[in-house]
Amino acid sequence: MARPTLILASQSPRRKDILSLMQIPFETAAVETEEIFDPSCSLEQNVTSIALAKAEAAAALISSHKGKTVILGADTVVAKGNQILGKPAGFDDAFIMLKSLQNRSHRVYTGFVLLFGEKSYTECVATTVEFEPMSDNEIQRYLLSVKPYDKAGAYGIQDPLMACYIKRIEGCYYNVVGLPLSRVCKVLKPLLC
Repeated sequence: MARPTLILASQSPRRKDILSLMQIPFETAAVETEEIFDPSCSLEQNVTSIALAKAEAAAALISSHKGKTVILGADTVVAKGNQILGKPAGFDDAFIMLKSLQNRSHRVYTGFVLLFGEKSYTECVATTVEFEPMSDNEIQRYLLSVKPYDKAGAYGIQDPLMACYIKRIEGCYYNVVGLPLSRVCKVLKPLLC
C-alpha cells in the first residue's frame, strides 16, 4: 500500500526547511490566502483559522491528486500582550516592533491544521521569548543587515545576528521559526504509516 502524500501548504522556505528535518518526502503547494484577524475570536482561533484557509486552498489546487493526501497548513504570529505583531511594512515599522519587544517577554503562536480525507486536526502552540536588551544602533544594524520584513514581529530567531540577543525561550524553538515540529511530527506519524 502506498504511503500517503504529504503536502505543505506554504511558500515559507523556513517551514519547508523545518518539515524536511522529519526526513519524510513531501511536496509544497504555493497558496495565496488573506490573513484576516477576526477581533471577536481569540488569537489561537485566528491563527488556526488562517492555517485552515491555507490548507483548504491547497486542497482545492490538488483535488485531482490520486491516492491519500495529508495537507499541512500553518500560520505564525508574534504577540506582545494582546497586541499582534505581524509582518512589518518596512524599516520604520520593523524598528518600532523590535523596540517594543525590549525588556519584556513576548509570545509566538503557530496554528497548524492537517487535512486528511474527510478528517482534520487543529492545534495552536505558544512559545515565550525574551530578548537581551538591544540598543537603537543594534536594532538598526540587525534590520539593515538581515531585512526581516517577511517575518512576523520583524525578527527571525534563527538569524545569526539575532541569536546574540535571545535571552530566554520557553517552549518549542521551531515554533518561533514557523512550525512546531515536535507537535506536527507526533500528529503526522500515524497518518503517514
